[in-house]
Amino acid sequence: MTDHLSAAPQGKPTSYSRVTLSRIMTAVDVNLYGTVHGGVLMKFVDDVAGAAAARHSGGTAVTAAIDEIVFSEAVRVGDLVHAHAQVNWTGQTSMEVGVRVVSERWDSAEDEPVRVATAYLVFVGVDVGGAPRPVRPVLPQTAEDERRYREAEIRRAHRLAKRRAIQAHREL
Repeated sequence: MTDHLSAAPQGKPTSYSRVTLSRIMTAVDVNLYGTVHGGVLMKFVDDVAGAAAARHSGGTAVTAAIDEIVFSEAVRVGDLVHAHAQVNWTGQTSMEVGVRVVSERWDSAEDEPVRVATAYLVFVGVDVGGAPRPVRPVLPQTAEDERRYREAEIRRAHRLAKRRAIQAHREL
């Protein structure tokens, strides 16, 4: 007779999920105002967040929601843009991924990178059939990771409360 191991996946430290993607913005990325289109940055954010979620969960993870994306500075053609992502929180099958986007200005490369956007996305681990699957717990390592974890729980509670309030309103 063999012993069955627990179905719960082993946890991974926050640092395990960290991913950075970088790219130079070109003329094909601009909007009518001459700056990089927000949709280009949104796809870049989703790409890096998806990579972090897949790395952490050990398999396919799909975008379930974008909780928030805030654009704080415009990005220009020629800027070298870096998107940094990490898993902040995990549930049974879902994960919150935080993303910070910074830009190195092409005409002032020696200056510190400028923060241009932040975002929080929710991903769900899925199996080959597309059904939700368990994801491993995230193990915060630093005080900053702990803060991100607690704030992710607040965002999750707000998301669920909003969903319940809307559903209750529809049932009136």
